[in-house]
Amino acid sequence: MIEPTLIVELLLLGAGTGFLAGLLGIGGGMIMVPFITYILTNRGVPDSLAVKMAIATSMATIIFTSLSSVRAHHKRGTVLWPLVMRLAPGIVLGSAIASLGAFSVVKGQSLALVFAVFVGFSALQMLRNAKPSPSRELPGTIGQFGAGGVMGFLSGLVGAGGAFISVPYMTWCNVTMHNAISTAAALGFPIALANVSGYIYSGWSEQNLPAGAFGYIFVPALVVIASASVLVAPLGVRAAHALPVAKLKRIFSALLFGLAAYMLSKAF
Repeated sequence: MIEPTLIVELLLLGAGTGFLAGLLGIGGGMIMVPFITYILTNRGVPDSLAVKMAIATSMATIIFTSLSSVRAHHKRGTVLWPLVMRLAPGIVLGSAIASLGAFSVVKGQSLALVFAVFVGFSALQMLRNAKPSPSRELPGTIGQFGAGGVMGFLSGLVGAGGAFISVPYMTWCNVTMHNAISTAAALGFPIALANVSGYIYSGWSEQNLPAGAFGYIFVPALVVIASASVLVAPLGVRAAHALPVAKLKRIFSALLFGLAAYMLSKAF
């Protein structure tokens, strides 16, 4: 039976990540992974296993959060659906390679280090606010398939919905910030669905999983966080369309730097 204090912690985490999912187009994984890692280690789960379970559980919640967030973005007409369709096949392939192969053999501390490095890099790129060349455009179909593969693979390793890569990538290719955030929200669903299937399969034979685990997914956390995040995500979408682009970038960067620092401490 899940204790009341844990339910409160997970509800607050779900509400916070749901709001940020709508605000910044992220699936919430970059927020959830450090906090779920902390919650699980405090309850006696070994660090290495806690990191893996946090990554898998956060990705599972993104299935629900992304649906709520993208619905609100779609109503505003800012999701670039043709771009989603071109990136999605590569995303599914990259996610499958990560969750079925690399994730099961890489140690939890190494995954924490990968998480910290890529999140920190994404924060730096966003904070620099470098202006892309006016003539730069998105690549063709093959190039977008490759880009989707990279997004899916890295997302599968760190348990994030892909916005930490896809938003900087799209803005670098002269996609407007609001369109990039909305499109990243839509990309979160295929990323999450493909990776979660792999996490369940690869974690099935894992020893010492705590009660409530389904593969690497911690089901009690999934249910509580997803319930709260789905309700709050539309509020984040409303805020995203009311705030200026520069402020969104600063919020995104500050958030990522803090989470990268925490996961770097877990890696070492």
